[in-house]
Amino acid sequence: RLALKTFKQDECLKNQIEEMKEHEKEHYEFFDKEIQKRNIKPTKLLPLWDLLGVTLGFGTAMMGKKATMLCTASVEEVIGDHYKNQTYELYDDEKELKENIIKFRNDELNHKDIAYEEGATKDGLYGLLDKVIKTSSRIAIKISKKI
Repeated sequence: RLALKTFKQDECLKNQIEEMKEHEKEHYEFFDKEIQKRNIKPTKLLPLWDLLGVTLGFGTAMMGKKATMLCTASVEEVIGDHYKNQTYELYDDEKELKENIIKFRNDELNHKDIAYEEGATKDGLYGLLDKVIKTSSRIAIKISKKI
Protein backbone atom coordinates (compact mmCIF):
# COMPACT_ATOMS: atom_id res chain seq x y z
CA ARG A 1 0.00 0.00 0.00
CA LEU A 2 2.80 2.41 0.86
CA ALA A 3 4.44 1.83 -2.53
CA LEU A 4 1.11 2.43 -4.29
CA LYS A 5 0.52 5.61 -2.27
CA THR A 6 4.04 6.85 -3.09
CA PHE A 7 3.50 6.04 -6.78
CA LYS A 8 0.22 8.00 -6.80
CA GLN A 9 1.91 10.94 -5.07
CA ASP A 10 4.75 10.83 -7.60
CA GLU A 11 2.23 10.60 -10.45
CA CYS A 12 0.42 13.63 -9.02
CA LEU A 13 3.70 15.55 -8.78
CA LYS A 14 4.59 14.52 -12.32
CA ASN A 15 1.25 15.91 -13.52
CA GLN A 16 1.80 19.13 -11.59
CA ILE A 17 5.27 19.54 -13.09
CA GLU A 18 3.85 18.96 -16.58
CA GLU A 19 1.27 21.67 -15.90
CA MET A 20 4.03 24.01 -14.68
CA LYS A 21 5.96 23.27 -17.86
CA GLU A 22 2.92 24.21 -19.95
CA HIS A 23 2.55 27.47 -18.01
CA GLU A 24 6.21 28.31 -18.58
CA LYS A 25 5.83 27.56 -22.30
CA GLU A 26 2.78 29.85 -22.44
CA HIS A 27 4.71 32.63 -20.66
CA TYR A 28 7.71 32.25 -22.95
CA GLU A 29 5.61 32.30 -26.11
CA PHE A 30 3.66 35.36 -24.99
CA PHE A 31 6.75 37.36 -24.10
CA ASP A 32 8.56 36.23 -27.25
CA LYS A 33 5.66 37.56 -29.36
CA GLU A 34 5.63 40.82 -27.38
CA ILE A 35 9.37 41.25 -27.92
CA GLN A 36 8.94 40.75 -31.66
CA LYS A 37 5.82 42.93 -31.86
CA ARG A 38 7.54 45.77 -30.02
CA ASN A 39 10.81 45.32 -31.90
CA ILE A 40 12.74 44.90 -28.63
CA LYS A 41 16.12 43.24 -28.60
CA PRO A 42 16.14 40.39 -26.07
CA THR A 43 19.04 40.15 -23.66
CA LYS A 44 22.20 38.87 -25.28
CA LEU A 45 22.72 36.70 -22.23
CA LEU A 46 19.71 34.45 -22.81
CA PRO A 47 21.84 31.47 -23.92
CA LEU A 48 23.92 31.83 -20.73
CA TRP A 49 20.81 32.05 -18.53
CA ASP A 50 19.39 28.95 -20.24
CA LEU A 51 22.60 27.04 -19.58
CA LEU A 52 22.81 28.20 -15.96
CA GLY A 53 19.12 27.38 -15.44
CA VAL A 54 19.60 23.83 -16.71
CA THR A 55 22.74 23.50 -14.58
CA LEU A 56 20.91 24.77 -11.49
CA GLY A 57 17.99 22.41 -12.12
CA PHE A 58 20.28 19.44 -12.70
CA GLY A 59 22.46 20.31 -9.70
CA THR A 60 19.53 20.61 -7.31
CA ALA A 61 17.99 17.42 -8.72
CA MET A 62 21.24 15.63 -7.84
CA MET A 63 20.83 16.94 -4.28
CA GLY A 64 17.37 15.38 -3.97
CA LYS A 65 13.70 16.25 -3.99
CA LYS A 66 13.86 18.88 -1.22
CA ALA A 67 16.56 20.82 -3.03
CA THR A 68 14.74 20.49 -6.36
CA MET A 69 11.51 21.75 -4.88
CA LEU A 70 13.35 24.56 -3.09
CA CYS A 71 14.96 25.59 -6.38
CA THR A 72 11.52 25.82 -7.95
CA ALA A 73 10.10 27.77 -5.00
CA SER A 74 13.04 30.19 -4.83
CA VAL A 75 13.08 30.99 -8.55
CA GLU A 76 9.29 31.33 -8.73
CA GLU A 77 9.27 33.71 -5.76
CA VAL A 78 11.83 35.98 -7.43
CA ILE A 79 9.95 35.87 -10.74
CA GLY A 80 6.70 36.62 -8.91
CA ASP A 81 8.28 39.72 -7.38
CA HIS A 82 9.72 40.71 -10.76
CA TYR A 83 6.31 40.42 -12.43
CA LYS A 84 4.69 42.45 -9.64
CA ASN A 85 7.29 45.19 -10.12
CA GLN A 86 6.71 45.12 -13.88
CA THR A 87 2.99 45.81 -13.42
CA TYR A 88 3.86 48.99 -11.51
CA GLU A 89 5.88 50.25 -14.48
CA LEU A 90 3.12 49.83 -17.06
CA TYR A 91 0.88 52.63 -18.23
CA ASP A 92 -2.91 52.50 -18.63
CA ASP A 93 -2.59 51.82 -22.36
CA GLU A 94 -0.86 48.49 -21.57
CA LYS A 95 -3.96 46.82 -20.06
CA GLU A 96 -3.62 43.52 -21.95
CA LEU A 97 0.08 43.20 -21.13
CA LYS A 98 -0.58 44.00 -17.48
CA GLU A 99 -3.40 41.43 -17.27
CA ASN A 100 -1.15 38.75 -18.75
CA ILE A 101 1.69 39.57 -16.37
CA ILE A 102 -0.71 39.37 -13.42
CA LYS A 103 -1.95 35.97 -14.65
CA PHE A 104 1.62 34.76 -15.14
CA ARG A 105 2.56 36.01 -11.66
CA ASN A 106 -0.31 34.01 -10.19
CA ASP A 107 0.92 30.94 -12.10
CA GLU A 108 4.44 31.43 -10.68
CA LEU A 109 3.19 31.87 -7.13
CA ASN A 110 1.07 28.73 -7.51
CA HIS A 111 4.19 26.85 -8.67
CA LYS A 112 6.00 28.13 -5.56
CA ASP A 113 3.17 26.89 -3.34
CA ILE A 114 3.22 23.47 -5.02
CA ALA A 115 6.97 23.25 -4.45
CA TYR A 116 6.53 23.90 -0.72
CA GLU A 117 3.68 21.37 -0.56
CA GLU A 118 6.02 18.85 -2.21
CA GLY A 119 8.86 19.26 0.27
CA ALA A 120 10.73 22.51 -0.35
CA THR A 121 12.28 23.71 2.88
CA LYS A 122 14.59 26.44 4.09
CA ASP A 123 15.73 24.44 7.12
CA GLY A 124 19.45 24.03 7.73
CA LEU A 125 21.69 24.39 4.70
CA TYR A 126 18.64 24.67 2.46
CA GLY A 127 18.30 28.23 3.77
CA LEU A 128 21.70 29.03 2.28
CA LEU A 129 20.72 27.38 -1.00
CA ASP A 130 17.56 29.51 -1.06
CA LYS A 131 19.61 32.70 -0.62
CA VAL A 132 22.08 31.71 -3.34
CA ILE A 133 19.32 30.88 -5.83
CA LYS A 134 17.34 34.03 -5.11
CA THR A 135 20.38 36.30 -5.20
CA SER A 136 21.58 34.75 -8.46
CA SER A 137 18.13 35.10 -10.01
CA ARG A 138 17.84 38.75 -8.98
CA ILE A 139 21.30 39.49 -10.36
CA ALA A 140 20.40 37.79 -13.65
CA ILE A 141 17.28 39.96 -13.94
CA LYS A 142 19.21 43.16 -13.23
CA ILE A 143 21.96 42.31 -15.70
CA SER A 144 19.40 41.30 -18.35
CA LYS A 145 17.76 44.71 -18.14
CA LYS A 146 21.07 46.31 -19.11
CA ILE A 147 22.59 43.88 -21.61
